[in-house]
Amino acid sequence: MKLTKIGEFLKRSKIPIDIEDEVEYNRVTIKINHNGVSLRDSELGKLIGTKKQFVLKAGQFIVSKIDARYGAFGIAPNEVDNAIITGNFWAYDVDKDLININWFNQFTNSPVFYEVCERASSGITHRKYLDEKFFLNYQILLPSVDEQLIQIEKIDSQKVTFGVLSSELTHQLTLVKKLRQQLLQDAMQGKLVEQNKKDEPASELLKKIKAEKEKLIVEKNPSTSIRARKEKELPPIKPEEIPFDIPKNWEWCRLGEIAYITSGSTPSQTAFVESGIPYLKMYNLRNQKIDFFHKPQYIKEEVHNGQLKRCRAYSGDIIMNIVGPPLGKIAIIPDDLPECNFNQAAVLIRPLKKEMNHFIFWYLNELSEIRAIETKGVAGQDNISVTQAHNMRVPLPPFEEQNRIVQKLDELMQYCNELEASIKQSESQNEKLLQQVLREALRKEPVGV
Repeated sequence: MKLTKIGEFLKRSKIPIDIEDEVEYNRVTIKINHNGVSLRDSELGKLIGTKKQFVLKAGQFIVSKIDARYGAFGIAPNEVDNAIITGNFWAYDVDKDLININWFNQFTNSPVFYEVCERASSGITHRKYLDEKFFLNYQILLPSVDEQLIQIEKIDSQKVTFGVLSSELTHQLTLVKKLRQQLLQDAMQGKLVEQNKKDEPASELLKKIKAEKEKLIVEKNPSTSIRARKEKELPPIKPEEIPFDIPKNWEWCRLGEIAYITSGSTPSQTAFVESGIPYLKMYNLRNQKIDFFHKPQYIKEEVHNGQLKRCRAYSGDIIMNIVGPPLGKIAIIPDDLPECNFNQAAVLIRPLKKEMNHFIFWYLNELSEIRAIETKGVAGQDNISVTQAHNMRVPLPPFEEQNRIVQKLDELMQYCNELEASIKQSESQNEKLLQQVLREALRKEPVGV
């Protein structure tokens, strides 16, 4: 092992080419974090702005002078042989008498080489360029080719071990995801908690909800948060429509029978202000929760209570996206967001019996009904209409059982969250340990110029 300048085994390759209008050229992309060199696209010369470029050959080492410190470098594969590169990409021939190509590819993915590129980059914070002279004159402790082969064998063996562990952790995350869905499925089929014969049956609950809705319609009380109005009666659920069996004291019903549902709306740009009524967009639905302070927006109070009064939302309301993919983004508006509004890519679901909101939230998260809806939209888009939302089928348990289901699901989902967090922490530790092994396998730090 001896001190060796990088420039002793990397020789800059500059094969110039003048771009001709009627010739088609392959172009290259280099992904950061050592994720490889690949074909970007093929383009006619007349559509390429930079007319003087260079030819890349398979097997050469290529680096982005702009993003080298982020791991934008690699060995050119056969698919990019004779592709063109601009002056922002540097190509180097590798001296195979000094370097085993597999060792060098691994070396460039080590903390050692990242540090080299960081030290050799200069400029403003977000626009640092690799200083080629500094880079090529940098000295590393280079093993002999025979020692490089030994190191590669050790690294490959360790990578197999870490790869097996990584696959197992990925498998465990998949199992946790499946466990969540199975728990939700069991809950919505009456299999998660025991039924209690003393519970008032769901048929009576439906009668009470209907009576309360009719009362609100008659009273026309403007102060209520339920916009109750006479609507076209929803069709009964036919036996052939029932997707699965439920306990005898449960009832199948339509979501529109037990909840007020309305879509959101988007006002003109002049409605938006620096401080006012919180306005939700779909990027605020993150991990099945409302994260309003992720890119927060506000609208004028007069717009909220005027043009958009139909879609005023309150804490405890459920917001569900109706434009995807993906569909199934669902969240309950939290208590720290007492009043807000939302855009047209979602519907508000406000149970006529407010305390049912958590059960409905978990039912929608079970996703079977959302997946059963025939979605329509422009190419690549899935849409659920407000009418379809009203007609969604709901397996309704007695109110007391709903509470038991929600309590049990909250407990079990928290367990799943903790299990998932533990697995992800193990994944992170596994990756850090692998990097440490690579660092030790490559033995020494760079020592500079």
